[in-house]
Amino acid sequence: MGLKLPEILLIFAALLLLFGGSRLPQLGSSLGSALRNFKRGFSSDEEKDDASDKKSGTLSASTTVDKDVAAKSPSSHA
Repeated sequence: MGLKLPEILLIFAALLLLFGGSRLPQLGSSLGSALRNFKRGFSSDEEKDDASDKKSGTLSASTTVDKDVAAKSPSSHA
């Protein structure tokens, strides 16, 4: 059932009229980067889940929260 060549040409002509010839490459590259980031977001979530399963829930002693708390404590500013 997909799109046929005349339908694709009609859509392209409408986009060309709406956005102009100079704006279409920018729209295409921004759409491509958005799709790439979307896919990367899903793949990194799966990698994080796999890594957390391997660690079995242990936390390291020097987390970023501990570093932030240590940096904001009054004893470190004296």
